[in-house]
Amino acid sequence: MNSPSEPSDARAAPHQPSFLIVDDDRVFRERLARALRDRGFEVRSAANGEEALILAREESPEMAVVDLRMPGMSGLDVLRSLVAIDPATRVVVLTGYGSIATAVEAMRLGAANYLPKPADADDILAAFERAEGGAANSPPEILAPSLARAEWEHIHRVMADCDGNISEAARRLGLHRRSLQRKLQKFAPD
Repeated sequence: MNSPSEPSDARAAPHQPSFLIVDDDRVFRERLARALRDRGFEVRSAANGEEALILAREESPEMAVVDLRMPGMSGLDVLRSLVAIDPATRVVVLTGYGSIATAVEAMRLGAANYLPKPADADDILAAFERAEGGAANSPPEILAPSLARAEWEHIHRVMADCDGNISEAARRLGLHRRSLQRKLQKFAPD
């Protein structure tokens, strides 16, 4: 019999799923891990896909948050591998460069949901809840970005690929360097 100071099995805290956070942005990864730990989750994190797969093979996470664009393995490759290791792992894919094509591909590969960055712990937990509460095998609603938003994302993706070199990005985009500089000064369209 349990003494009053010992918790009984009936009163034990509900099981919180384990999380694996995979993102090359150290500050984001650490903040998200701390926020999830504060909510009672067991959290492990990885800076890249290779590190994430080592952790997943040691102990498969119940939930994973995976950045789409990272050095080395892409987030889609990590998603594919996590699902191969344990099909029960639920994954939310995050990206700063959202597009319909990558969202559809992530869902096809088994992602529970897909979120644009910036996303906080509440957004991520809500994405998992929406995936659980939705109709069986029904992907979440994916809104098409406006043409202005798609152009902005493409320009920033090319800039990232060129390591911030405006001249090289302008050449790849077929724009004059000053035209590209003007476009870069604008805020992201909604």
